[in-house]
Amino acid sequence: MLRIAVIIGSTRNGRFGPTVAGWFADRARRRPDVTVDMVDLAETGLPATLTDHDEPVPAPVRRLAPRLAAADAFAVVTPEYNHGFPAPLKTAIDWFYEEWQAKPVALVSYGRDSGGLNAAAQLRQIFAELHAVTIRDGLSLPRYWEDFAPDGSWPRPAAECNTSVTTTLDQLIWWANALRDARARVPYTA
Repeated sequence: MLRIAVIIGSTRNGRFGPTVAGWFADRARRRPDVTVDMVDLAETGLPATLTDHDEPVPAPVRRLAPRLAAADAFAVVTPEYNHGFPAPLKTAIDWFYEEWQAKPVALVSYGRDSGGLNAAAQLRQIFAELHAVTIRDGLSLPRYWEDFAPDGSWPRPAAECNTSVTTTLDQLIWWANALRDARARVPYTA
């Protein structure tokens, strides 16, 4: 079984991230070879200020580290605020290092007209620095509010994301298997 950690990157009140993450996690759970660990940054209690190398690691960081280390892949769900991603997501990424290495990351972004692509582009650079592999075909949800069905459910059956999520999951799972096999054969060193 592959373990995918779905990370909700927004901590803002009234955020749409849990809706997107829940939908993505549901689609991933339909795969017989996948388990999902939902990581909501609003609930982790990660400190906003990073410690120095000689200072003790805060308890919330110690609690989250094994969950990230156990993941074979990540799906990072992020909004785009002012052409970037939320500061709590950057802080959460920076608390960890080895946990990201040699693992694939799917970027699931949402926003206005750009669909969060500016935020996703920035995250690609950051995850490359951490030796993680962002998959090519992430999900972008422009004007996501237009994809609500008349009954209030999301996404409506004809929404494009219902098709593109299959490609994203196929690639994420392929990379997760390939990199897990590679790490088992030869430990990754940065």
